[in-house]
Amino acid sequence: MEEPWDFEFLSRIVDGFVSFLSEFVDDWLANDMRVSIFKILFSWLVVSLIAIHFAWRVYGNTVNDMYYRQGTGGQNGGTPDTAPHRSGWESAAGDPIKTHRE
Repeated sequence: MEEPWDFEFLSRIVDGFVSFLSEFVDDWLANDMRVSIFKILFSWLVVSLIAIHFAWRVYGNTVNDMYYRQGTGGQNGGTPDTAPHRSGWESAAGDPIKTHRE
């Protein structure tokens, strides 16, 4: 009993998709300003995605290595493996307090 309902549902989805595609093709072939703008923007999107794909293929490993640096902390490295003995708020008795003028 459920087969006719499933077939009807699928046929409505397919008919709607085919009618959408036929209207899209008719609009695509028309010489309308909004279609021209859509074609330009769509081609820009496709070219940009292709350029990003090829750039990631060429430079992806370099970017990945820069993001996941190995080793202990440093200017451009990650965080050190061990925490310092004192926190940033504490200072040793011998450390001078820096002011804005320094």
